[in-house]
Amino acid sequence: MNKAAPSQAADAAFMVAALSLAARNLGDTWPNPAVGCVIVKDNIVIGRGWTQSGGRPHAETEALKRAGSSAKGATAYVTLEPCSHHGKTPPCADALIAAGIARVVVATIDPDPRVAGQGIARLKAAGIQVDVGLAKAPAERLNAGFFLRVGQNRPLYALKTASSLDGRIALSNGDSKWITGPEARQAVQALRARYDAILIGSGTALADDPELTCRLEGYEGRPKVRIVLDRRLRLPLTSRLVKSARDIPTWVVTSEVGRKAEALVEAGVDVITAKSDALGLVLAERGITRVLVEGGGQVAAAFLKAHMIDQITWFRAGGIIGSEGIPAVGDLQATYLAAIPSFTRVETLVFGADTLDILVRRI
Repeated sequence: MNKAAPSQAADAAFMVAALSLAARNLGDTWPNPAVGCVIVKDNIVIGRGWTQSGGRPHAETEALKRAGSSAKGATAYVTLEPCSHHGKTPPCADALIAAGIARVVVATIDPDPRVAGQGIARLKAAGIQVDVGLAKAPAERLNAGFFLRVGQNRPLYALKTASSLDGRIALSNGDSKWITGPEARQAVQALRARYDAILIGSGTALADDPELTCRLEGYEGRPKVRIVLDRRLRLPLTSRLVKSARDIPTWVVTSEVGRKAEALVEAGVDVITAKSDALGLVLAERGITRVLVEGGGQVAAAFLKAHMIDQITWFRAGGIIGSEGIPAVGDLQATYLAAIPSFTRVETLVFGADTLDILVRRI
């Protein structure tokens, strides 16, 4: 056993450290959650781990590897209940038991029905002290997308927009480069790194011919899945998205079939035939947990009207374009104020001359 049992303050500090580790690969662990683990002995950290790219190895495995034989009698702080089922890797609960861990502090229960308390039960049956619930709320916020995929068969959707002060994303002629400054655009790359997929509509694909890649310096994770909602299959075969589809996952969601769909598939695009109301289920079945909705105004309006946006990241520049500009959000057809989508601002950041408001949906 530990010579000096950690105090409540020390427990809290070690769990904060575990949460920080969990966030390292957020956006690159799907279909698995992003988990952090800190192993402590005599109030000294002897092992740290976080879920690796693609979801494996798991955080506990990484932390135990670093701790080595010193893990015997130590305390493990884990942001999500250790798994108890055999998948592509052995159960983390068994690894903790085999290492001789004496105590496990768990932030929250894993909602996956293959775990759902069974990992904790296995640890307790092995005589390990288990404490559950420390930093439960931040742990669940961190993996909100995973919880939504397991519990509601859909990923988390975050709307990202960059607009003028009066909410316009382009001039009437379509010119939009650049509304925000270089600091804000770099922040967008950091934002993309934290999501599994980036989603746009066919209008944005046609107007901007984007690449939708994460160009954050130092990012070494998997390429982001690029999703285009393209009901009429208007995406050109000559677009940058299609040209790079063999190297970067590119999914086109449509209601059309035929020669154009076949040509896209031949170019490496994954063509998904699905109705708009089934999009969440389709993405969840494919393991996607976090989607960044980047445009344009009609797509934003459709998601907002369907009450599918969980978070908003709104970059705003100081310029004013006027009513003739293209709005960040299309027609919501609201007829009374009580029916409009409502969000609560949780943070405001400044990037150069621009601001970023981060908002979450009011429940």
